[in-house]
Amino acid sequence: MLIPIRALHVLVLTATMLIGSVPPTAAQTWPQRPVRLVVTLGGGSAVDVTSRILAEHLTKKWDKPVAVDNRPGGDGVVAITAVISANDDHVLLSTPVSSMTAHPYTLQNMPYEPDDLLPIVRITSAVLVVAVPSSLPVNSIQELVALVRAQPGKLNWAGTAGAVEFVVAGWLKKNNLDMARVPYRNPQDAANDLVTGRIHVVEAAIATLTPHVQAGTVKLLAVTHNTRVPMRPELPTVAEVGYPELTLNGLGGWFGPKGMSPQLRERIAEDVREAANDPVFEQRLTATGTLKMLGGPAEFIKSIDEQRAVIAAAAKSLGMAPKP
Repeated sequence: MLIPIRALHVLVLTATMLIGSVPPTAAQTWPQRPVRLVVTLGGGSAVDVTSRILAEHLTKKWDKPVAVDNRPGGDGVVAITAVISANDDHVLLSTPVSSMTAHPYTLQNMPYEPDDLLPIVRITSAVLVVAVPSSLPVNSIQELVALVRAQPGKLNWAGTAGAVEFVVAGWLKKNNLDMARVPYRNPQDAANDLVTGRIHVVEAAIATLTPHVQAGTVKLLAVTHNTRVPMRPELPTVAEVGYPELTLNGLGGWFGPKGMSPQLRERIAEDVREAANDPVFEQRLTATGTLKMLGGPAEFIKSIDEQRAVIAAAAKSLGMAPKP
């Protein structure tokens, strides 16, 4: 049956009005209230500095306050459980990934499931380095290995919670190196003891060690990043000097609660990318010994899975299995 021209005009007009009246999606209207960014480390850490720079920019972008809430403690568990308990898409987690990827091996009872938090945006990679006190007569990892083999059991290393500890322990095991582990909860305490020579080897963030390097009390031997880094281009990577098993990127980013929609995660990731592309952000980031490593949810998930594989391989070499 043919529709009269006048009736057809009415149908088109009605359809146009209906399309124009479709309400915006939740991702488009978010946020409706202040946003809280829960950080796993204390003030002054690289992840804290990054979070505050982004919060300042996004407060203007979103026209809602973005507050940074530092919740250090428990190897990140305090902050993680705070975000999960809130179950609110206006409460996000900002954290390095290294503790989370190691939790299945380090925590006696996991207080959360991996899918309780959804990756939103990959933001940074904190540069990690292998360092020794200036008093130790070595200037490369090869010389360090030779000294350890010449004096088995005489040197020690700082075991700090998280992925770093697994990677270093796996490296020692693979290369039959006998070094005593000294446990530390706080990487800063390990760095301070490195200065005095109480600790002989540390793998830590370059930002933590830079003041001691400038004071001439600490030497950097290599970066654990997969490429050389602009702030210390003269330092080789651990892979370059023959020990790729020490490779570990200090991956960091934001997570949201389990119910957060894919559309909202993409929206937040896009806004963070825009903020992070400000040249001032990169300058301030470099000053903390951190590299920009932007990526949306899919890229972040891929990077997390890659780090999980590194930790699993190290744990397997140590005869460890994930705890139930």
